[in-house]
Amino acid sequence: MARGITDTARSGSSARCALSAQGLSKTFAVTPALDHFDLEIKAGEIHALLGENGSGKSTFIKILSGYHHPDPGGTVLIDSRPLEFGSVESSFHLGCRFVHQDLGLVATLSVLDNLSLNSGYPTRLGTVQGREARRLAEVDLARVGLEISPSTQVELLSPSQKTGVAVARALRQLGRDGGDVKLLVLDEPTATLPESEVEHLLDIVRRVAARDIGVLYVTHRLDEVFELADNVTVLRDGVKVATQPVTSLDRRTIVTLLVGGELDEVRRVSSTMQGKTGAVILRVEDLKAGPLEGVSFEVEAGKVVGFAGITGSGRDVVLGALFGAVERDGGQVTVAGREVKPFQPRSAMDAGVGYLPAERKAQGAFMELSARENLTISDLQPFWARGLLRKKTETAETKSWFERLDVRPPGAFELPLMHFSGGNQQKVVFAKWIRRNPKVFLLDEPTQGVDVGAKAGLHRQILAAAAGGAAVVISSSDVDELAALCHEVIVVRDGRIVARLQGDDVNVAAISHESLGAGEEAVRL
Repeated sequence: MARGITDTARSGSSARCALSAQGLSKTFAVTPALDHFDLEIKAGEIHALLGENGSGKSTFIKILSGYHHPDPGGTVLIDSRPLEFGSVESSFHLGCRFVHQDLGLVATLSVLDNLSLNSGYPTRLGTVQGREARRLAEVDLARVGLEISPSTQVELLSPSQKTGVAVARALRQLGRDGGDVKLLVLDEPTATLPESEVEHLLDIVRRVAARDIGVLYVTHRLDEVFELADNVTVLRDGVKVATQPVTSLDRRTIVTLLVGGELDEVRRVSSTMQGKTGAVILRVEDLKAGPLEGVSFEVEAGKVVGFAGITGSGRDVVLGALFGAVERDGGQVTVAGREVKPFQPRSAMDAGVGYLPAERKAQGAFMELSARENLTISDLQPFWARGLLRKKTETAETKSWFERLDVRPPGAFELPLMHFSGGNQQKVVFAKWIRRNPKVFLLDEPTQGVDVGAKAGLHRQILAAAAGGAAVVISSSDVDELAALCHEVIVVRDGRIVARLQGDDVNVAAISHESLGAGEEAVRL
């Protein structure tokens, strides 16, 4: 149904341009962030903008919003009218609206109040018209397909509903004092959404495009590009490398446009490591936790083993149960012959286990602390001397890991982690564990919310850890990631292992097929 709405809008949309940007450049000091960038979006078109962190996407968005003033020479037209650079008011009145990752909602206020914070409430004789305010809010919510009460507190909404409210607020000026909305910019709107919520948000985006509004959609998730977008533009190091219809592209082509042949190199390196594994380091026997019903497996030194399965299959609790972040109901875990006690992360760390959880911000890092503090907190012993913490030594260690993992901005050791991009946050958290030289490295959704370029870099570090003798176990919903990295993929369905893929069978088609099942009964292996 949602796809039908979008297709109708696309086939009937006018030829007018919602956005026409020509020759945009932006230089910071002597570093070009954007170099003679051109982009055109038709009314009713959904245009995906892709690029690594630091590719120029955010710079372009900030130029559109009036936050940045570009270098001389470029032009931006919104519905054929020129944008006054450096003017937030010009951007707004020409019809540009923006929804960022930080939605800017007040959780303790109602949906109605959040919708009205910027635009104001309808009044008569100085008194708020409550009934009219509610009616207008219902219209705003219906416009994006949200069936929620305007009186509901925002903190009670699901993640996709919150994003939907932010979109409804962005479109609230439609036909009112701000003029018609011509362009909606969505910056990573699904970055923090669970998979079950993504389709709802995509339906909201389709509804917006169906109203003849141009949509600039920034994302790292390639699946969404193929499901949603009409055209794709790829930025690399501030330069546009391609603008093409989605129908002319496949995943491999887009990845190559984004980062060249880096993922192919990851696959090649992984393949060369086949058969070079050592003794069994991790042994798991009859593991029971959550939906898991007795999972057993072994991982040798130098081997990368992946766990695949749909959400709820049990795949997403395996690593947490091994490390002690999730309580076990039964089973035994040993690392190099040493037992790891259940529900005791300290026992796992003492045995040589490192664990990267899926929820980076909630479980894997201290977002208010500096990058240095996050990176070194896993082992402070090397920095103690005579009862004092030697910050100079600690900073030197941080600097070496920043350089090794290409953490950006370079040298920002004291910057709170919350101010780094998602990909660079993940690099810091990754370094926190890998600097301990773990015998077993457990990685749960290691590149979730990370751009393709940073993902390739993390993949190379994962393979380097395995080459150094670690037993690496990855749980991921990204089938391409598993196919690129893993020597073996264990597929879990309904709490049981249903397949163990090795060699040439480790490919996207086989992993997907086994994860979804083909009608056969799950068997205990």
